Amino acid sequence: MSEFDYDNDAMDDAPYSGGNKPPMAYRFRGFLPVVVDVETGGFNSATDALLEIAATPILMDDDGQVYPDQTHFFRVEPFEGANVEQAALEFTGIKLDHPLRMAVSENHALTEIFKHVRKAVKSAGCKRAVLVGHNAFFDLGFLNAAVERTEIKRNPFHPFSCFDTATLGGLAYGQTVLAKACSAADIEFDGREAHSARYDTEKTAELFCTIVNRWRDMGGWPLV
Repeated sequence: MSEFDYDNDAMDDAPYSGGNKPPMAYRFRGFLPVVVDVETGGFNSATDALLEIAATPILMDDDGQVYPDQTHFFRVEPFEGANVEQAALEFTGIKLDHPLRMAVSENHALTEIFKHVRKAVKSAGCKRAVLVGHNAFFDLGFLNAAVERTEIKRNPFHPFSCFDTATLGGLAYGQTVLAKACSAADIEFDGREAHSARYDTEKTAELFCTIVNRWRDMGGWPLV
């Protein structure tokens, strides 16, 4: 079974032909790309805390050019019993006891983000969201673990398929590090802002859109 065969509601592999649905509905077989980045207390999604999460849906104009939608971002309270490695806090710069951190529960963060994503999916004429991330398996793993902990039933994301900008950056620019791929794509990147879920999500979204639009301009889509 291939990745996208999982969802029987996905659209046929038909190129955009000016039908009655928005153009994004035809671009990825009815899947809406949504860029997600998480900052965490370690590498183990089952035991380590989710500390920040941000999500940016990708939209498409009438000319077939993709662009980032509004970003939704939350600082997240570690779940009960969660592990938080000091090295992870030093790497991200997150201060759990900062008075202005204003963190929310995992349930609240995911509920609000999923509401935003479902609205974008419906507006784009799509059937489901597919996660876009830089080393996307990491973000998808933590997202799925948080969904399981909170027992949220209406998860708009495909459970295991994803688009990885590390791979796409390597293909398009020969760079797999986010900052270097952005530099190669002429996207401004401030290393001092990196490792914030909001900043990394928005830069990953810019990179993804640049690569997808470049591929289109080279004649890669729609197929003729």
